[in-house]
Amino acid sequence: MIPLLQTQALSLTRPGGDQILQDVTLQLAQGERVGLIGPNGAGKTSLMLCMTGVVRPSSGVVQMDGETLAPGGFHPGMGFVFQQAEDQLFSPSVAEDVAFGARNIGLTGAALDRAVAAALDRVGIAALAERPVHHLSGGERRLACLAGVLVMDPRLLLLDEPSAALDLRNRRRLIALLQDMDQALLIASHDLELVLELCPRVIVIDAGRIVADGPARDILGDAGLMAQHGQEVPHSLTHQGHIAHAHRR
Repeated sequence: MIPLLQTQALSLTRPGGDQILQDVTLQLAQGERVGLIGPNGAGKTSLMLCMTGVVRPSSGVVQMDGETLAPGGFHPGMGFVFQQAEDQLFSPSVAEDVAFGARNIGLTGAALDRAVAAALDRVGIAALAERPVHHLSGGERRLACLAGVLVMDPRLLLLDEPSAALDLRNRRRLIALLQDMDQALLIASHDLELVLELCPRVIVIDAGRIVADGPARDILGDAGLMAQHGQEVPHSLTHQGHIAHAHRR
C-alpha cells in the first residue's frame, strides 16, 4: 500500500554549512498518529517545513500518495499548524483568517460561510468569529490556527508544539479535539504526556537524524534512550513501572 506521506533521504544544509537534517527517511500511513520528539534544535520544525514545502530541502524528496511534492507549492491534503500562532494569523478577524484557507481550495459565497462556521464550531470558538485576532488569548489563537487548517479538510495534519502556552482546560480541549479526528497526525512536541495519549507511534530525532522509531510506550519508557537524547520518561510511565525496549537506529 502506498504511504500517505513519505520522505526519502531528506537533508537540509544551511548556506554556512550547518546540517539541519541528515538523510531523514520515514513513512506515515493513512490515519496514523505519530509523535515527533527530540531536544531543541534537533530538526523537528525544519523537517515539518520541508514536508510542507515551505523550506526547500538540499536533497531528497517528499511524496504524498506516491506523488513528489514540489517545494513552495500549495498542497491542500496537508495542513500545518505553526508553533507560533503569530506566524499563521494575519487577517483582521478570526472568521476572515479561517476564510483565507477556505478560499485557497476554491470556496466562495454560502459554501465559504458554511465551511468557516463549521471549522470554528469544531474547535469550539464559534463565538469568537468576529473578534480581532490580536484580542485573542494564547489558547484562543492556537485554536484559531487549527480552525484555519481544518477548514481545508486536509488528510494529514502537522502540528508543531500544539499545547505550548495552553492552560490545563485548553490543553484538555485540544487533546479531545485531536482524539476525535480522522486525519493522520504528525505531532512535534515536548509535551510527552500529550504525545503518549495521542500517538501510538513515536519518532525520536536528534542532530537532524532519526535515532529511534517505534511504539510510543516502548520509546518513551526507555530511560536510557530518552536521557541520551535530552528527554525524560513521562511521569505516567514512571509511575506504572513500564520497562521498554525501543527500536533504535
